[in-house]
Amino acid sequence: MTSPVPAPPRTRAQRSEDSRARILDAAVACLVAEGYSGATTLAIQADADVSRGGLLHHFPSRDLLLVAAAQHIAAQRVRDTEERVLALVEAGAQGAERIDRVVLALWESYHEAHFWAALELWTAARSNPGIADALLPEERRLGAVIRASVARMMGEPYASHPRFRQVRDLLLTSMRGAAMTYTFDRRDPAADPLVGQWQDLARTLLDA
Repeated sequence: MTSPVPAPPRTRAQRSEDSRARILDAAVACLVAEGYSGATTLAIQADADVSRGGLLHHFPSRDLLLVAAAQHIAAQRVRDTEERVLALVEAGAQGAERIDRVVLALWESYHEAHFWAALELWTAARSNPGIADALLPEERRLGAVIRASVARMMGEPYASHPRFRQVRDLLLTSMRGAAMTYTFDRRDPAADPLVGQWQDLARTLLDA
């Protein structure tokens, strides 16, 4: 019986990328659990199990780290949501069923860790110009990613419908506002009566 071939040693670049990913994940976890004020570099460093020098090598500023962390996980969630919806499409979900599933998937995404992490940063940005300056370009970049993802999830003929932009923007802005009320009124998001209203609105305006 032959012995298994040992895996090649990880390169310095791979180790560095692994440390960066651990730092970002730890930062998001701290933001969600402890809020902006509690997400200190010491807490993040401990959760990520990296040295002080290792953390500062990747992120010399706490605010830049927190913004990067929120954007990192949000972009990943966008990809995951899109993959789930497109898998349903491949299984045969079309027309009104496809629209309903996209609406539900978007709503579900507003109850995941990335949204609560971002909410902490948005609140902090109101009185912290440093956070606001770091957050603005990243939020604009992420917004473009989300809008493009919604178009791919809806697919044709809906993505080229004259009212598509109106529907997309209404869904994203109203869902964001509705989700914020869950900070003090904890309930089952799947049972929210707004879900059916959003689905009906999207089907009607997109002529599904």
